[in-house]
Amino acid sequence: MKELLLNKIKEKDIIVGVIGLGYVGLPLAVEKAKAGFKTIGFDIQQEKVDLVNSGENYIGDIVDGDLKKMIEHGRLAATNDYSFIKNVDFIAICVPTPLDEYKQPDISYVENSAKEIAKYLKRNTMIVLESTTYPGTTEELIQPIIENGSGLKCGIDFYLGFSPERVDPGNLIYKTKNTPKVVGGIGRDATEVIAAMYRQVLASDVKEVSSPSIAEMEKILENMYRNINIGLVNQLAILCEKMKIDIWEVIDAAKTKPYGFQAFYPGPGLGGHCIPLDPYYLAWKARKYDFHISLIETSGMINDQMPEYCVERTGKILNKLKRSINGSKILVLGVAYKQDVDDYRESPALKIIEKLETSGAAVDYYDPYIKEYKYNSRIKKGINFINENIINDYDIIVITTSHTNIDYEMIAQNAKAIFDTKNAMKNVKYRDKVELL
Repeated sequence: MKELLLNKIKEKDIIVGVIGLGYVGLPLAVEKAKAGFKTIGFDIQQEKVDLVNSGENYIGDIVDGDLKKMIEHGRLAATNDYSFIKNVDFIAICVPTPLDEYKQPDISYVENSAKEIAKYLKRNTMIVLESTTYPGTTEELIQPIIENGSGLKCGIDFYLGFSPERVDPGNLIYKTKNTPKVVGGIGRDATEVIAAMYRQVLASDVKEVSSPSIAEMEKILENMYRNINIGLVNQLAILCEKMKIDIWEVIDAAKTKPYGFQAFYPGPGLGGHCIPLDPYYLAWKARKYDFHISLIETSGMINDQMPEYCVERTGKILNKLKRSINGSKILVLGVAYKQDVDDYRESPALKIIEKLETSGAAVDYYDPYIKEYKYNSRIKKGINFINENIINDYDIIVITTSHTNIDYEMIAQNAKAIFDTKNAMKNVKYRDKVELL
């Protein structure tokens, strides 16, 4: 099987299947197609299938023309019919791995994908999980589902591995094509063959590791590193506010050290799919070993409390103006979880808006990338534009995302009060009404 697949990869005689056409799956599918592999994208949402097949792009990190070209040339097609899995030689699982209401890992999308694969799997197929998850998922969950459902044996009839996604929406330098990859397969041959497949597609290094669990834990480590350091500066920001010290100036000074320090910045909380959720994946798994990851749990708790802290700070600023949150008009600038993207998954701005409204404020938001959002089964629409009169009509402006296409100078000159949680106004000259996190 190994030599057969290596030869097919070399000859680009591989049909690729990508399950899940979201922020991870669709860019991967496009890159596979661009590399010369016929690619089939699978998704349970008919809307996404129809958009892809019509060449309409809905992911910011994909060049519109690339998707359209791959569709027109017959290199890429989308479907919600999983029976087409019987035609593919390489399957990448790129489905969501959210938390449930109790903050436990919800791996139902991964589990359902594995069951669908098992129904139609043929011999000599490579299967890779890319979704972020807890260590052990590939071998403890996916392998038995596929083996029991297909009657085939891992390592003999098919290869299985884990290769964590490293998608950073809005990153202008690193995309799917040029971001290094990590691959860990069940068995040395699986790792070698899966890595060879990625090397045919990516213009970056592919690091081979000894097992899927190494690759799964590696992904958790990447995100824990950021989670913990952001938790550190968020807690320092709270302390520095009490001490009347500018945390932003402190960090700018510290980062002049050319070694032993990397700058992380405070903010209203964590957003995106990975960093806010990974502590809970690992904490859940660690409890099975009667082990508590206290440092990671603490950083997660600090970051989770930042939206509440930002609401409290907003109230204090309003109090200085002899107003309260209750009855005030508040404009939140930015609901995306990071600047210059249209992604609001796990965005702390949504929690801040909800808490302000619960406290009696009339809250609007403006985000040039997101016209409306859905949170806790409720759809909220943003205002379409901002100008001097609109800004002046609110009691306070709360900046929760530092989009670069907003006129912060105009806001500074016309707002009654500004709470800047992202230091978005660092280059604004008129700062009398600006209060930083």
